[in-house]
Amino acid sequence: MSNHSPILVGITGGIGSGKSTVAKIFSILGIPIYSADDRAKWLMGNDEHLKSQIKDAFGEESYLSDGALDRDFLAKTVFSDPPKVKTINSLVHPAVGRDFKDWAFQQTAPYVLKEAALIFETGSNDSLDHVINVSSPLKVRIARTLMRDPFRSEEQVNQIINQQLPDEQKNELADFVIKNTDNKLLIPQVLKIHQQLISEN
Repeated sequence: MSNHSPILVGITGGIGSGKSTVAKIFSILGIPIYSADDRAKWLMGNDEHLKSQIKDAFGEESYLSDGALDRDFLAKTVFSDPPKVKTINSLVHPAVGRDFKDWAFQQTAPYVLKEAALIFETGSNDSLDHVINVSSPLKVRIARTLMRDPFRSEEQVNQIINQQLPDEQKNELADFVIKNTDNKLLIPQVLKIHQQLISEN
Protein backbone atom coordinates (compact mmCIF):
# COMPACT_ATOMS: atom_id res chain seq x y z
CA MET A 1 0.00 0.00 0.00
CA SER A 2 1.46 3.37 -0.98
CA ASN A 3 1.93 6.17 1.54
CA HIS A 4 -0.96 8.01 -0.11
CA SER A 5 -3.48 5.18 0.32
CA PRO A 6 -5.52 5.39 3.49
CA ILE A 7 -6.60 2.25 5.35
CA LEU A 8 -10.15 1.41 4.22
CA VAL A 9 -12.44 0.73 7.17
CA GLY A 10 -16.13 -0.17 7.05
CA ILE A 11 -18.48 0.76 9.85
CA THR A 12 -21.74 -1.16 9.98
CA GLY A 13 -24.48 -2.19 12.37
CA GLY A 14 -28.12 -3.19 12.22
CA ILE A 15 -30.86 -0.56 11.94
CA GLY A 16 -31.06 1.42 15.18
CA SER A 17 -27.63 0.26 16.40
CA GLY A 18 -26.27 3.81 16.50
CA LYS A 19 -23.63 3.48 13.76
CA SER A 20 -24.23 7.08 12.57
CA THR A 21 -23.62 8.36 16.10
CA VAL A 22 -20.39 6.35 16.30
CA ALA A 23 -19.34 7.60 12.84
CA LYS A 24 -19.84 11.21 14.07
CA ILE A 25 -17.39 10.58 16.92
CA PHE A 26 -14.79 9.37 14.39
CA SER A 27 -15.44 12.46 12.25
CA ILE A 28 -14.76 14.72 15.28
CA LEU A 29 -11.35 12.98 15.43
CA GLY A 30 -10.75 14.18 11.86
CA ILE A 31 -11.56 10.92 10.07
CA PRO A 32 -13.37 11.35 6.71
CA ILE A 33 -16.72 9.52 6.59
CA TYR A 34 -18.28 8.15 3.41
CA SER A 35 -22.03 7.57 3.78
CA ALA A 36 -22.84 4.69 1.43
CA ASP A 37 -26.62 5.27 1.72
CA ASP A 38 -26.37 8.98 0.86
CA ARG A 39 -23.99 8.34 -2.02
CA ALA A 40 -26.17 5.50 -3.34
CA LYS A 41 -29.11 7.94 -3.56
CA TRP A 42 -26.90 10.52 -5.28
CA LEU A 43 -25.48 8.00 -7.77
CA MET A 44 -28.96 6.67 -8.63
CA GLY A 45 -29.90 10.20 -9.64
CA ASN A 46 -26.65 11.38 -11.22
CA ASP A 47 -24.50 8.49 -12.51
CA GLU A 48 -25.56 8.09 -16.15
CA HIS A 49 -24.30 4.49 -16.46
CA LEU A 50 -26.19 3.41 -13.31
CA LYS A 51 -29.33 5.30 -14.43
CA SER A 52 -29.38 3.44 -17.75
CA GLN A 53 -28.90 0.10 -15.92
CA ILE A 54 -31.86 0.89 -13.62
CA LYS A 55 -34.03 1.89 -16.60
CA ASP A 56 -33.08 -1.35 -18.40
CA ALA A 57 -34.00 -3.40 -15.33
CA PHE A 58 -37.19 -1.62 -14.21
CA GLY A 59 -38.34 0.54 -17.11
CA GLU A 60 -38.16 4.20 -18.12
CA GLU A 61 -40.77 5.01 -15.44
CA SER A 62 -38.03 4.55 -12.81
CA TYR A 63 -37.21 8.21 -13.53
CA LEU A 64 -39.39 11.32 -13.70
CA SER A 65 -39.53 13.55 -16.78
CA ASP A 66 -36.91 15.89 -15.25
CA GLY A 67 -34.47 12.97 -14.88
CA ALA A 68 -34.89 12.60 -11.11
CA LEU A 69 -35.33 9.15 -9.59
CA ASP A 70 -39.01 8.28 -9.04
CA ARG A 71 -38.73 7.13 -5.43
CA ASP A 72 -42.47 6.39 -5.12
CA PHE A 73 -42.36 4.09 -8.15
CA LEU A 74 -39.30 2.23 -6.82
CA ALA A 75 -40.77 1.97 -3.32
CA LYS A 76 -43.97 0.42 -4.69
CA THR A 77 -42.59 -1.85 -7.41
CA VAL A 78 -39.01 -2.67 -6.38
CA PHE A 79 -38.43 -2.42 -2.65
CA SER A 80 -41.49 -4.51 -1.80
CA ASP A 81 -40.30 -7.39 -4.03
CA PRO A 82 -37.25 -9.35 -2.69
CA PRO A 83 -35.97 -10.57 -6.13
CA LYS A 84 -36.16 -6.98 -7.44
CA VAL A 85 -34.36 -5.70 -4.33
CA LYS A 86 -31.59 -8.20 -5.14
CA THR A 87 -31.43 -6.87 -8.72
CA ILE A 88 -31.22 -3.20 -7.75
CA ASN A 89 -28.62 -3.99 -5.08
CA SER A 90 -26.54 -5.83 -7.70
CA LEU A 91 -26.47 -2.60 -9.73
CA VAL A 92 -26.12 -0.01 -6.96
CA HIS A 93 -23.55 -1.70 -4.68
CA PRO A 94 -20.79 -2.02 -7.33
CA ALA A 95 -21.37 1.64 -8.33
CA VAL A 96 -21.04 2.68 -4.67
CA GLY A 97 -17.90 0.51 -4.33
CA ARG A 98 -16.22 2.29 -7.28
CA ASP A 99 -17.31 5.72 -6.02
CA PHE A 100 -15.96 4.94 -2.51
CA LYS A 101 -12.55 3.89 -3.87
CA ASP A 102 -12.28 7.08 -5.97
CA TRP A 103 -13.24 9.18 -2.94
CA ALA A 104 -10.95 7.32 -0.51
CA PHE A 105 -7.81 7.87 -2.54
CA GLN A 106 -8.40 11.62 -2.56
CA GLN A 107 -8.29 11.71 1.26
CA THR A 108 -5.16 12.48 3.26
CA ALA A 109 -6.19 10.94 6.62
CA PRO A 110 -4.44 7.73 7.80
CA TYR A 111 -7.73 5.85 7.42
CA VAL A 112 -11.26 6.50 6.14
CA LEU A 113 -14.63 5.11 7.20
CA LYS A 114 -17.30 3.75 4.88
CA GLU A 115 -20.60 3.85 6.78
CA ALA A 116 -23.00 1.26 5.36
CA ALA A 117 -25.89 -0.82 6.70
CA LEU A 118 -25.02 -3.80 4.48
CA ILE A 119 -21.30 -4.61 4.35
CA PHE A 120 -21.09 -8.34 5.05
CA GLU A 121 -24.42 -8.96 3.29
CA THR A 122 -23.13 -7.47 0.01
CA GLY A 123 -19.59 -8.87 0.23
CA SER A 124 -18.14 -5.35 0.20
CA ASN A 125 -16.06 -6.30 3.26
CA ASP A 126 -13.75 -8.09 0.77
CA SER A 127 -12.56 -4.72 -0.55
CA LEU A 128 -12.02 -3.22 2.93
CA ASP A 129 -9.02 -3.59 5.25
CA HIS A 130 -11.11 -3.71 8.44
CA VAL A 131 -14.76 -3.64 9.52
CA ILE A 132 -16.22 -2.18 12.74
CA ASN A 133 -19.62 -3.47 13.85
CA VAL A 134 -21.75 -1.32 16.15
CA SER A 135 -23.68 -3.79 18.28
CA SER A 136 -26.80 -3.14 20.29
CA PRO A 137 -29.57 -5.35 21.81
CA LEU A 138 -32.44 -6.06 19.41
CA LYS A 139 -35.16 -4.60 21.66
CA VAL A 140 -33.19 -1.37 22.03
CA ARG A 141 -32.62 -1.13 18.27
CA ILE A 142 -36.35 -1.55 17.52
CA ALA A 143 -37.30 1.07 20.14
CA ARG A 144 -34.66 3.54 18.84
CA THR A 145 -35.77 3.10 15.22
CA LEU A 146 -39.46 3.60 16.02
CA MET A 147 -38.60 6.77 17.94
CA ARG A 148 -36.34 8.07 15.14
CA ASP A 149 -38.62 7.04 12.24
CA PRO A 150 -42.23 7.56 13.37
CA PHE A 151 -43.40 6.77 9.80
CA ARG A 152 -42.25 3.14 10.18
CA SER A 153 -44.31 0.41 11.84
CA GLU A 154 -42.74 -2.23 14.09
CA GLU A 155 -43.49 -4.76 11.34
CA GLN A 156 -41.49 -2.70 8.79
CA VAL A 157 -38.56 -2.41 11.21
CA ASN A 158 -38.59 -6.19 11.70
CA GLN A 159 -38.64 -6.69 7.91
CA ILE A 160 -35.49 -4.55 7.61
CA ILE A 161 -33.84 -6.46 10.47
CA ASN A 162 -34.64 -9.76 8.74
CA GLN A 163 -32.73 -8.62 5.63
CA GLN A 164 -29.62 -7.99 7.75
CA LEU A 165 -27.28 -10.56 9.26
CA PRO A 166 -27.86 -11.22 12.98
CA ASP A 167 -25.74 -9.05 15.26
CA GLU A 168 -23.93 -12.07 16.73
CA GLN A 169 -22.78 -13.13 13.27
CA LYS A 170 -21.61 -9.61 12.39
CA ASN A 171 -19.67 -9.41 15.66
CA GLU A 172 -17.83 -12.62 14.72
CA LEU A 173 -17.02 -11.36 11.22
CA ALA A 174 -15.97 -7.84 12.30
CA ASP A 175 -12.40 -6.87 13.24
CA PHE A 176 -13.68 -4.47 15.90
CA VAL A 177 -16.96 -4.39 17.85
CA ILE A 178 -18.36 -1.28 19.53
CA LYS A 179 -21.04 -2.08 22.09
CA ASN A 180 -23.70 0.62 22.14
CA THR A 181 -25.56 -0.23 25.34
CA ASP A 182 -26.56 1.84 28.36
CA ASN A 183 -23.66 0.61 30.47
CA LYS A 184 -20.92 1.11 27.83
CA LEU A 185 -19.45 4.52 26.99
CA LEU A 186 -18.90 5.03 23.25
CA ILE A 187 -16.01 7.53 23.23
CA PRO A 188 -13.41 5.31 25.02
CA GLN A 189 -14.28 2.43 22.64
CA VAL A 190 -13.89 4.70 19.59
CA LEU A 191 -10.58 6.15 20.87
CA LYS A 192 -9.13 2.67 21.39
CA ILE A 193 -9.92 1.63 17.80
CA HIS A 194 -8.75 5.02 16.48
CA GLN A 195 -5.34 4.57 18.13
CA GLN A 196 -5.00 1.02 16.75
CA LEU A 197 -5.83 2.11 13.21
CA ILE A 198 -3.48 5.11 13.33
CA SER A 199 -0.64 2.90 14.55
CA GLU A 200 -1.14 0.60 11.52
CA ASN A 201 -0.48 3.30 8.96
